[in-house]
Amino acid sequence: MSLSVIILAAGQGTRMKSSLPKVLHPISGLPMLHYVIKAAQAVSDDITVVLYHQADRIKEALSASFEGLKFQLQDHENYPGTGGAVMNIPTQHERVLVLNGDMPLITAEALEPLTSSNADITMSVFDLENSSGYGRVVVNNGEVEAIVEEKDCTEEQKRIKTVNAGIYVFKKEVLDRYLPQLSNDNAQAEYYLTDIIKMARDDKLHVKPVWVVEESFKGVNSRYDLARAEEIMQNRIKEKWMRAGVTMHLPSTIYIDSRAIFHGDCTLDNGVTIHGETVITESHIKSHTVIEDAEIKNSSCGPMARIRPGTVLEDSHIGNYVEVKKSHLKGVKAGHLSYIGDAEVDEGTNIGAGTITCNYDGLKKHKTKIGKNVFIGSDTQLVAPVTIEDNVMIAAGTTVTKDVKEGALAIARTPQKIVEDFFHRFFKVKK
Repeated sequence: MSLSVIILAAGQGTRMKSSLPKVLHPISGLPMLHYVIKAAQAVSDDITVVLYHQADRIKEALSASFEGLKFQLQDHENYPGTGGAVMNIPTQHERVLVLNGDMPLITAEALEPLTSSNADITMSVFDLENSSGYGRVVVNNGEVEAIVEEKDCTEEQKRIKTVNAGIYVFKKEVLDRYLPQLSNDNAQAEYYLTDIIKMARDDKLHVKPVWVVEESFKGVNSRYDLARAEEIMQNRIKEKWMRAGVTMHLPSTIYIDSRAIFHGDCTLDNGVTIHGETVITESHIKSHTVIEDAEIKNSSCGPMARIRPGTVLEDSHIGNYVEVKKSHLKGVKAGHLSYIGDAEVDEGTNIGAGTITCNYDGLKKHKTKIGKNVFIGSDTQLVAPVTIEDNVMIAAGTTVTKDVKEGALAIARTPQKIVEDFFHRFFKVKK
């Protein structure tokens, strides 16, 4: 790879109105900066992320997902601005791609027209029907002549629809030559990378514009931008999996984390939400079910079930209003209104409505183990730690506090008492 990458991620992102650094705001389960780094890794083996605001927090967030990244702390006090961010960064290759850390929709494919150019400077542009509020890019004979801020535009320049998309490829020698010449003699007292364009054109260097698709180069500067980027990312994720064979009913109502994986013939009904590193194989997820960091194999879940982290379901049916957490169920039916937490349940077992595993004693979580072919009646409480062996029946309304051996019936109820004629005496009515 003959390209170095510098990712600008030093800004405070004040318009997000959040204590969380802007580039760590999640989109489809991952920080927006994650997507920019993945795109960079597809085109380069030399990546530097420029940080300043909450730099340690950002580095910590990235360390679990990426190796080999280089970090540069911007000297923001002395050299603020995009030009200051790029100063004094050693790069290995003769061309340098400058990306923005708040452009999560960027992809290697979208970057290809830029990275394949060998001009002195290549810059991304796109046309807007209403370019009001943007600096205009003046293009003549296939070369960028200037970038003009709107307040400095003539009336003729204000009619220009071409604007700067904010991503550049520089020859390294161009950066080495012009970065030391940048000045902060402007209203914001910042060093601007765009000033290099003017200096390069004054020296007759080639500055090539590349028209790009606005969607991929969309920046995130506010919660509204974040929501719009999320919608676009969700459409991409769902299109990818539908093309891979996943059926989705009313896909606009479905949420899928970017880390989720599907295998085989899967169906998602309307309103399904899938979070985290969930893996779903040959399964049907029914309406308004929520799945988090779980593994589902040859099973059905829902409608309105909740499958929480650490759960593995194999050949099982989880019905409406059933919650499963950190449990392994194999060949199990739990039709409705149950909670199964910190449990192992083996094949052929049926869990009746209203059954719960009482896994928490106020201090610690405890395990429930249920064997094969166990029939658990409705409204049963299994007080962990407890083991139910194979071929057991548990009567409805039972509270199980002791292990149950193979083949047994467990029953624990208050004996039923009937008081004759109580209704009439209580309400003082005649028969």
